[in-house]
Amino acid sequence: MNKTVNINLAGTFFHIDEDAYARLQRYLEAIRHSFSNTQGRDEIISDIEARIAELFNEKIKNDRQVISIKEVEEVITIMGQPEDYMVDEEIFEDEPKRTKTTKTVGKRLFRDPENGYVGGVSSGLGHYLGIEAIWVRLLWVLLTIFSSGAFILIYIAFWIFVPEAKSTADKLAMRGEEVTVSNIEKKIREGFHEVSDSIKNVDYEKYGKQASAGASSAATTLGNIIKFCLKLFVKFVGIMLLLIAGSTLIGLFVGLFAIGTFGIIDAPWTDYIDVVNSGAPIWLISLLVFFAVGIPFFFLFVLGLKILVKNLKSIGRIALLTLLGLWLFSIIGLSVVGVSQATNRAFDGEVANTERLAITPNDTVFLRMRHNNELTGKTWKSSDFRLAFDDNKKVIVGNDIRLIVKSTKDSLGKIEILKSAEGKDFQDAKERAGNIEYSTSLIGNELLLDSYFTTESSYGYRDQEIQVTVYLPEGSTLFADENTSTFHRNYESYGDILISGEEGHYLQILENETRCEDCPLDSWDDDDNNWTEDRDDMDTSDDFNARIDVNGEELNIKINDEGVEVKDRDGDRLKIESGRIQKNN
Repeated sequence: MNKTVNINLAGTFFHIDEDAYARLQRYLEAIRHSFSNTQGRDEIISDIEARIAELFNEKIKNDRQVISIKEVEEVITIMGQPEDYMVDEEIFEDEPKRTKTTKTVGKRLFRDPENGYVGGVSSGLGHYLGIEAIWVRLLWVLLTIFSSGAFILIYIAFWIFVPEAKSTADKLAMRGEEVTVSNIEKKIREGFHEVSDSIKNVDYEKYGKQASAGASSAATTLGNIIKFCLKLFVKFVGIMLLLIAGSTLIGLFVGLFAIGTFGIIDAPWTDYIDVVNSGAPIWLISLLVFFAVGIPFFFLFVLGLKILVKNLKSIGRIALLTLLGLWLFSIIGLSVVGVSQATNRAFDGEVANTERLAITPNDTVFLRMRHNNELTGKTWKSSDFRLAFDDNKKVIVGNDIRLIVKSTKDSLGKIEILKSAEGKDFQDAKERAGNIEYSTSLIGNELLLDSYFTTESSYGYRDQEIQVTVYLPEGSTLFADENTSTFHRNYESYGDILISGEEGHYLQILENETRCEDCPLDSWDDDDNNWTEDRDDMDTSDDFNARIDVNGEELNIKINDEGVEVKDRDGDRLKIESGRIQKNN
């Protein structure tokens, strides 16, 4: 049974057994003796102890684990023995330069405030990437300009989460050199002599030779290759997370201001959001969306940083719980707003108006849609809407109008206008429907219908629609303008007797149907037993305007004021005029 000792090493407490403590104490005493006449001796010892504490932390799995002699020997092997180097300045000056024995290790990302202007982020990234800090600073400026200042957030994130290179060990790791006793001593010696650039060169070739020499078999080499590929893949994932999360955060940050959340930008689309939104104020919704979407991507950004930076500082338990609570609050808030938005559109309301039209069975009615260029240039059916000013009043302009034509046995025609809208209850929906402004007019025998409707913007857009049903007496004639085509493309269930494609023709109104008075004549198809239009093969020479089938023989026929003329395929003609029959071969 061994005794254990509690020690405080560089501000960190460790449990260490008695033998290991004695070995560590002798090692530290030997180091202190080696640096007895060296400038910066206290700083060197302090950095060495900090590095040893860091290595101990890497080896223990929990706070109760006792450090044994094995862990101490492993740390001493990494740090090196005091007798492996000379520390006397005169000896360094007299003897020739020795070959470097310092290993090159992976660089670690630190902030370098000593060579920085703000937080040392650019200087630290310059060391990590192996480029001059001036180029990193220039890149920050360009990215900040092109992102409208959003990249400042990423700079602040680096400033918060990337640790500062305070100790000599941190500065060595920042430049990619192994943190050993000799390197710590060298770095401090250079600091006293104001030499800051002697450890920038990394001997990759030597490191590669040592790695190759350490491979004992082909299997080991293959394993190293696979391990390298996996590390490369993990780094790639980290970079992708940084790019995706960073871009999303920048987009959310820009969007937060672009939609006018804080009243800084009076964007034109904010009015459209106001008339569609029926829940919370737009600024509150914007903030809730920003936090609900931004916080998860912020954690992805931090995850990407942790993948790339091994010694990344934690954001802390308090900050983590605060962000988590803020995210949950945003999700709950958006859910409440969503339910409110759906509730405000849960009911449909309708308002109907019917007017008599001075149209008799002997009249010919010309039906046409009219538009107002000041409000909308559309003369076709559309479910979209726009905002406009009518008599200095902001109104919503819509083109969602359905036209239906039906027949009636009454002696006079009539028009029915059905307005509909959505609301939070029946009364609210009916009030919104009643606020819709729509007009028609009958001027002589021309029936004009507006191709648009308006409603006050304060009522908001709630899927307002207009259905116009025109009842024409049986026996009357309808001529529908071609600009009505998109408004009456209805299903059969609507009972619309105005068939699509019959615009621009005179249609006689019959019982629940129409008959075209000036449409091209059709021919009977024996194969299909129905009437079909076939104008392409029709002989149109000499103004023959129809074709009939008589006992299997096709005949072209022309009927006009002069009489009736029939021509067969062989060119023989039969003409009936003024009660006289004439046959020509």
